[in-house]
Amino acid sequence: MSVPLESSLPPAIVLDEVTRSFNHRTIIDHVSLTVQQGELFGLLGPSGSGKTTLIKLMAGIDRADSGSAHMFGVHLPKLEMLHRFGYMAQSDALYMELSGRQNMAFFGKLYGLKRAVLKQRIEEAARLVNLTEHLNKQVAAYSGGMKRRLSLAIALMHQPSLLVLDEPTVGIDPVLRRSIWQELRSLAAQGTTIIVTTHVMDEAEKCDRLGLIREGRFIAVDTPANLLAQTGSSSIEEAFITLGTRMEGGAVR
Repeated sequence: MSVPLESSLPPAIVLDEVTRSFNHRTIIDHVSLTVQQGELFGLLGPSGSGKTTLIKLMAGIDRADSGSAHMFGVHLPKLEMLHRFGYMAQSDALYMELSGRQNMAFFGKLYGLKRAVLKQRIEEAARLVNLTEHLNKQVAAYSGGMKRRLSLAIALMHQPSLLVLDEPTVGIDPVLRRSIWQELRSLAAQGTTIIVTTHVMDEAEKCDRLGLIREGRFIAVDTPANLLAQTGSSSIEEAFITLGTRMEGGAVR
């Protein structure tokens, strides 16, 4: 990470006692978190733990029932912040009848990219996710992994200050997954803040810090190395299980 956690720059994300419920069920339970600019922050937790809801609150896509969320010092949700971040959802929001290139051009124009810059960014983002030779194919003919790669390329196109990725490498082969993570590390080193959810343990270990989330609450937020040391674990998976057991016993709140 190029920006130290004690940086004088305003944080990329600040959540203060955020709570969110659906149908009288609490999904996010009084969560507080600060993510610094240039940090690669990972959210790790089982399905249904609240990861997707939490990143929607961070991006201002959803509104908290109580508490507050800020992005680069601006209270969320705020319409003008939409151009500051790139968001890749867990489900691909693509136009199946259009080609990959047409999808990228459409979303690029929404981001305000002009002709020459738009063309350049389409080529750069497509090359990053290894989609260049498939750009003129109709998206309906794409495999699941290709659709994920296209969604990632779209999120990257306008070079956002904050990149929010929900399970970005699901369905992507290991070689390309490694390449994508190398690029994410490079973007973070250049100052881009990245928040990513993952179920993949070796991906989690590549993050600067991890938020381990269970039942809508953090059971720990720390660097992967510190989480391993604090729990005497040999893997992040083992650390998660240990911390979850402590939570059930009342040792972690």
